[in-house]
Amino acid sequence: MQAYHALERRFARLSRLDGALGILGWDKEAIMPLGAATERGEQIATLSVIRHELLTDSETDELLDRAERDDAGALDTWQAANLREMRRQHAHAVAVPGDLVEAASRAATTCEVAWRQARAENDFAGLLPLLTEVLETQREVGRAKGAALGLSPYDALLDQYDPGTTQAFIDPIFARLQEGLPALLAEVLEHQARLPPPLPLPGPFPVALQRELAGQLMRAAGFDESRGRLDTSTHPFCGGATDDVRITTRYDESDFSGALMGVLHETGHALYEQGRPREWLSQPVGQARGMTLHESQSLLIEMQACRGDAFLSYLAPLLRQTFGDNAAWSPENLGRHYRRVRPGLIRVDADEVTYPAHVLLRYQLEKSLIAGDLALADLPAAFNDGLRALIGIDVPDDRRGCLQDIHWPGGAWGYFPTYTLGAMTAAQLFAAATRSEPRLDPRLATGDFSVLLEWLRLNVHRKASVSTTARIVSEATGRELDAAIYQAYLRDRYLER
Repeated sequence: MQAYHALERRFARLSRLDGALGILGWDKEAIMPLGAATERGEQIATLSVIRHELLTDSETDELLDRAERDDAGALDTWQAANLREMRRQHAHAVAVPGDLVEAASRAATTCEVAWRQARAENDFAGLLPLLTEVLETQREVGRAKGAALGLSPYDALLDQYDPGTTQAFIDPIFARLQEGLPALLAEVLEHQARLPPPLPLPGPFPVALQRELAGQLMRAAGFDESRGRLDTSTHPFCGGATDDVRITTRYDESDFSGALMGVLHETGHALYEQGRPREWLSQPVGQARGMTLHESQSLLIEMQACRGDAFLSYLAPLLRQTFGDNAAWSPENLGRHYRRVRPGLIRVDADEVTYPAHVLLRYQLEKSLIAGDLALADLPAAFNDGLRALIGIDVPDDRRGCLQDIHWPGGAWGYFPTYTLGAMTAAQLFAAATRSEPRLDPRLATGDFSVLLEWLRLNVHRKASVSTTARIVSEATGRELDAAIYQAYLRDRYLER
């Protein structure tokens, strides 16, 4: 298997380049001085081109052909899946010329840095030229990959983040969600209006105490601090490199809940990264399967586990100990806060019932922008109209509207739908884990995530990319991804109490 083993060595080098790019990206978001933005953009663009050249050179192509012709019969299950994933990555890469890779990377890095100031200053017009460049390069990437892979431009972009997922799969699922969302939201709001309001949580909440508590909960969930760290950034994220997982959050001294749940959300991502099979970490088959599964892991930890009654009974005394004794720190009152439904402007702060609306809107907008059916200059108005139609609130400014997310300035077109697909998957996985492990809730009530984490390790994390997303979900839960399970979960959590 000489050709196959040569490919393993080559893809291990690519994995190291990915790690370097991941750390540069984390540094850019967390601690890089703004004056370094231009040079950082050049560094990232240069490494991206080097990676692209290594992946697309003729020797890689020849090795893939030889391995598929001569070695396939001798490969075990993981090696065969690894060869398949190598070919998939190669097909994506060779579809895009190197100069476009460099241009897209440079445009995204420059725009992402400028976005921070534009967002703070509510200046969409000022960002528009840079965002236009990002959109144009992403359209080119989508067209090039679509032509090579037999996909539409948007499906080609989506495939980068969630292999095998297409609009044809997403559209009927999202149509069903969108059809039922207004009625569910109205019913939940009416139901909660009949309940006594939750007691206000006594602030302020010093950042140092928030950070200390966040670290304690990360460790309880299973985060390995010898292979990762927590920092602060404008937009919370999980990134970094293999065995060096970097997660970030943002703090507000008037409201601890956003930072705390943000940390738990990103910890879910990190646990997936830290739980992938070590013997395959440098290979494509050892990578996370896609962003639907990745988002399911973050939402499962944050929403399913850490907003549930069992975990809140563990969290309440910790909050009382950290922020001072008060009647507001009861599990029941925390549950009312964490499960309170209030249509709001900010996606990352949205409750579970209104969150799908934020994703549905962005999905429709980015499809239209990539297709050229919506002019980028008209994005603010389209965003505002869409949010009003879906959840009935007006957007007062672009800072809390189309400028709030990092994804479009950063070049992540085709990413948004995986959030809601991930939420659906999280509900289905957690239901299966609960059926399989009756000890799960009693353990969470003591801050012990070990039962849940081991179930996830066995059924998701250690499978990495050896199978498709659909097969991993089906094998773990006993059925294909089903929107009805998610809808039933929302009704149970928000109406049956």
